[in-house]
Amino acid sequence: MKVMVGGTFDPLHDGHKRLLGRSFEIAGPSGQVVIGLTTDSFAGSKIHPIRPFAIRRSELEEFIGEKKFTAPWRIEPLNDRFGSAIDADFDAIVVSEETLPVAVEINRHRRENGRRKVDIHQISCVLADDGRWISSTRIYRGEIDVHGHVLK
Repeated sequence: MKVMVGGTFDPLHDGHKRLLGRSFEIAGPSGQVVIGLTTDSFAGSKIHPIRPFAIRRSELEEFIGEKKFTAPWRIEPLNDRFGSAIDADFDAIVVSEETLPVAVEINRHRRENGRRKVDIHQISCVLADDGRWISSTRIYRGEIDVHGHVLK
């Protein structure tokens, strides 16, 4: 199964790791995972600073290498909310609770363009020790670390 997933992944936290792990699990050893990584210009709209694309890509590659996932994978630049997902030939998209609306919109655009809809797999967001979602914004604010441990 060909699976797509996307994000800024900065910093790469436990929620991102669950998202990526689930993507590889769904793809299976004979599938493929395409990871859309936001470009610096697209990520620049975030409310917190974002490290350069090359650094974020390197961290993704390191994580994937450490996990020894069996499915082939590639990282492609994501210049907007949809990337290649509107027109690409793939089977499933993996999203979090937070990004589910984007996947629904992707399927709507696909239908409008005469493409078949793709399966949407939603993971639960990983909760920090305080019961709230782990997020990059909270990490940058110094509220929690990448594992969701409360710092303040």
